[in-house]
Amino acid sequence: MTHHTFDTRGQRSDGGFTTVLVANRGEIAVRVIATLRAMGIRSAAVYSDADAGARHVAEADVAVRIGPAAARQSYLDIDAVVSAARQTGAQAVHPGYGFLSENADFAAALEAAGIVFIGPPVGAIRTMGDKIAAKATVSLFGVPVVPGISRPGLTDDDLIGGAEEVGFPVLVKPAAGGGGKGMRVVRDPSELPAALISARRESAAAFGDDTLFLERFVLNPRHIEVQVLADGHGNIVHLGERECSLQRRHQKVIEEAPSPLLDEATRARIGAAACDTARSVGYAGAGTVEFIVSADRPDEFFFMEMNTRLQVEHPVTEMVTGVDLVEQQIRIAAGEKLTIAQGDIVMTGHAVEARVYAEDPGRGFLPTGGTVHGLAEPTGVGVRVDSGLSRGAVVGSDYDPMLAKVIAHGADRSAALRALDRALARTAVLGVDTNVDFLRFLLADPDVVAGRLDTGLLDRRAPDYTHAPVSDEALIAAAAYLWLQAWPAPGGDLWAVPTGWRIGDHAPTTHRLQSGERTDHVRLTGTPQAARARIEDGETRSLTATLEGDRLVVTIDGLRADYLVAADGRQMWLAADGRQMWLAADGRQMWLAGGGRTVAVAEVREAPVRQDDAHSGDAELTSPMPGSVVAVGPDDGAEVASGTVVVTVEAMKMEHAMTAPVDGVVELLVAVGDQVKVGQPLARIRATDIGAQQS
Repeated sequence: MTHHTFDTRGQRSDGGFTTVLVANRGEIAVRVIATLRAMGIRSAAVYSDADAGARHVAEADVAVRIGPAAARQSYLDIDAVVSAARQTGAQAVHPGYGFLSENADFAAALEAAGIVFIGPPVGAIRTMGDKIAAKATVSLFGVPVVPGISRPGLTDDDLIGGAEEVGFPVLVKPAAGGGGKGMRVVRDPSELPAALISARRESAAAFGDDTLFLERFVLNPRHIEVQVLADGHGNIVHLGERECSLQRRHQKVIEEAPSPLLDEATRARIGAAACDTARSVGYAGAGTVEFIVSADRPDEFFFMEMNTRLQVEHPVTEMVTGVDLVEQQIRIAAGEKLTIAQGDIVMTGHAVEARVYAEDPGRGFLPTGGTVHGLAEPTGVGVRVDSGLSRGAVVGSDYDPMLAKVIAHGADRSAALRALDRALARTAVLGVDTNVDFLRFLLADPDVVAGRLDTGLLDRRAPDYTHAPVSDEALIAAAAYLWLQAWPAPGGDLWAVPTGWRIGDHAPTTHRLQSGERTDHVRLTGTPQAARARIEDGETRSLTATLEGDRLVVTIDGLRADYLVAADGRQMWLAADGRQMWLAADGRQMWLAGGGRTVAVAEVREAPVRQDDAHSGDAELTSPMPGSVVAVGPDDGAEVASGTVVVTVEAMKMEHAMTAPVDGVVELLVAVGDQVKVGQPLARIRATDIGAQQS
């Protein structure tokens, strides 16, 4: 740790900051706080009501509440954040990424308040925040741009009329914002009008600006970005490139550095273009210049945009260069000169990052949520985890679904991929469905292993992914855990002992367990020291299970698994056959994890017996995720055809359109702005034969 001396006015004698407020949440807030601590700088956090118990709040030196859960009333409230900076005595604010990180009005408000914005000048943010202006600006510095239509005030008719000249397929892009919001790939002219309508609506909701433009969609595109650092004294360097082609709906999932596509000559050219991009707007701070590169012509690249902030994937650059980008941001904002020259930057080895999202890949990547009842994060040489998670944290639908990032470094790309896969196998978030198993599925893809990447690869492979079913051993272990909870303490009521003793043969203790599509009865007979287990009418297996203090031992057919139980009795981990596994329980709901997979197992009541009502043609649309209603298509009582979008729900920056499964008459149960829960009815469709009525 670097030690600093302070003068009597509370300012560091080396001219730096004494207090920095972090205007963000989750893993990036935790990560920035770690560097502030290492630099000897006091950290201040902000939090909404939803994050009162969050990890970043606990790790900061001081924290200020800034509003309710809704981001617009808390993390996006400029006045509230500036007030928090004043209240904590912060001389500077680090915005992280997302929220207000690229908001020029926020940077200007801080400047007016005499507080330093740890980011680029306001002018650079405004120019690069408008993708139309950005393309025009960088073109003057000789940076190549993708052909397209990009002038202010383009109407839908303008875009439709010019699309043929650009050439299909085209990419519809919002002039403001990022993260893939509002972007649409359109391959056929007939699809463009509808794409423009939905893109404008999503862009307006996400960024408050529905301005759109068109670019030619580069075939077999690869997304390659270059990290730059620039100080306020005219010095600019780049720290190599990152490959970010593994994306879903324009949202990055796996990133790596360096790119396996570029040769040294192209790497030097693209790095120089990134530095020219920064010069074009008088940039200062850390920034990322994004390029699109055709896999068919890797020596040809086009400017896409510049992110005027720290990137989510910055750890892979840090791991191959050894440069702490957050520290550099802070020093540049404090007026220091860069102490790194271009020749000092050497990329050593290879690093790969995987983003852990609260989503269910087996159900179309729908956002998930819940309470984190158990948490396992990998450690070791060459492994890094940037996480905002802690046990007891509640993952809701108010914010982005990214929970953490797992990063691995190796001597070469193959070693880094293997290290990341091993790290993900030791990652578990119990209580919340995540994409960890899908990440391992993707890393094993032959094209990924070989470095044959493009931005459509993930979407092509996603349909091939399925959840592996829960194993018999996991079901028996879960049943044994529940069984032991019902066992009386020594000296207790003998009649309450669930041995299944009867005159004649023993009656089993039965637990009806559900996991995914599977629902089975697990029958246990005997005592924990000598039991028999059977799933439905399958084979009988020997079982012993003991729970003493902090140790649970389960042996199935001679295979022993040892669990260590946490003090509150909810979290356990298991080491067996060289593997690590975890179990967490909350009442009758359990989560078992191991090998990068987490399965939820719940004890459920017997299914009620009822008459078959499958003959009814009526349908009910229910919400597949918690979120808010952002659009309602037809009016209540309107006739719709099968496939018509009836209600659109948004959660964690994703929209999910619910369509009518049959022709019929709509009964709306929600309105725009309503907050809905998983499984909540949204609309009913009373089946009719519309075609017959019209004829």
